[in-house]
Amino acid sequence: MPAMRQAGAEILRIKAGGVEADYKADASPVTQADHASEAILKAALAQFFPDIPVISEENTASHFLSPTASYFLVDPLDGTREFIRHDSNGHFTVNIGFVQQGVACAGIIYVPAMGWMCWTDSHGQAHQEKDGQHSRLQIRQVPKKGPAALASRSHRDPKTNAFLEAEAISDIVSAGSSLKFLLLAAGKADIYPRFGPTMEWDTAAGEAILRAAGGDIYTPDGQPHSYGKPGWKNAAFIASAGYRPTFPLARY
Repeated sequence: MPAMRQAGAEILRIKAGGVEADYKADASPVTQADHASEAILKAALAQFFPDIPVISEENTASHFLSPTASYFLVDPLDGTREFIRHDSNGHFTVNIGFVQQGVACAGIIYVPAMGWMCWTDSHGQAHQEKDGQHSRLQIRQVPKKGPAALASRSHRDPKTNAFLEAEAISDIVSAGSSLKFLLLAAGKADIYPRFGPTMEWDTAAGEAILRAAGGDIYTPDGQPHSYGKPGWKNAAFIASAGYRPTFPLARY
């Protein structure tokens, strides 16, 4: 956790000084904050887990590694598009997920702008710490008025809109980065459909925390979400807290 807080502090320091973004080959933005956080997390993982491979978004060479029995998936600054916005509302995170036998089984996420740390423990439970207060994370029962859905503010697409319409979900909360997983785990919403592209380092930590809080993630066919896919690319998924649609879903 000290490395996560250190990375978060460096991210906030850079944001306070003004952010300039470069763009990678896939047109996604990258900033000095991404690289600074990457260096901090990479050093900490090398110190404490020297024998476990690390697949990180900003370490392009690691993307060519093959999945092993266990490995870390790191996103040093998830939600870079939100980070560079003037109205980001703090919707950017630092993520470390641990994958074993293709399953995201442990994770830790820090939301620097909110001082919110969430993590799993060795007993499969999820925890949070904010403003010096520690508590368990637990999904909620779906409200009688109906479920609330989370949708990406920067990556909303027609398929997501079609899904929400088909499920008759009108309570929709926009959020960025892996913060969406934390809101599900904390009982603030009930489902997060994602049909647009994501990478495994975007989801591993959040998935582990959500599952430890009582939720789960499925493919549109209702199958478990797995890791170690070609190119570390995710297909569509449904992150479910208290609300689970009927699978298989229609092809929106």
